[in-house]
Amino acid sequence: MGGNNFNSRGRGNSVEVNRTPIELTDENYVSQAEAVIKRLIDENGKNKILTTSKIRKLLAMISDMYTKAKRLKSNTLNSDLLTKIQYFKMHTVYEAGRESSVKKFVEEAQITNQIDKIKTDREKLILFCHYMEALVAYRKFLGGRDE
Repeated sequence: MGGNNFNSRGRGNSVEVNRTPIELTDENYVSQAEAVIKRLIDENGKNKILTTSKIRKLLAMISDMYTKAKRLKSNTLNSDLLTKIQYFKMHTVYEAGRESSVKKFVEEAQITNQIDKIKTDREKLILFCHYMEALVAYRKFLGGRDE
């Protein structure tokens, strides 16, 4: 049972899946993202995964963090980026609470766990941004159009 799975709040429909923690590297983040989206499609169907509008919101936030991280001279993140990361995490959890497809995406991709791994490391933030971009790319490629 992962530490970042959401509580079903007594609804009784939450199935706890024993997920292997995703360990991202520069060599595997694309294949990890592909596997996540394929699992979501297999479990929920193409039309029941994250919508394009939800993806755009998340990607806009990621893009801003990525740009700032790439410009940073230090490998340690500054307070502005640390604040943006925490805001992204809060926003992601909020959206997951509002919509079940976002919740499934966040849980399957282990987004909050991946955010927690960044800590103050610039390279980990950049890797996380690449992972999020790969998730979006595979959602568009494998998930098809929104209905």
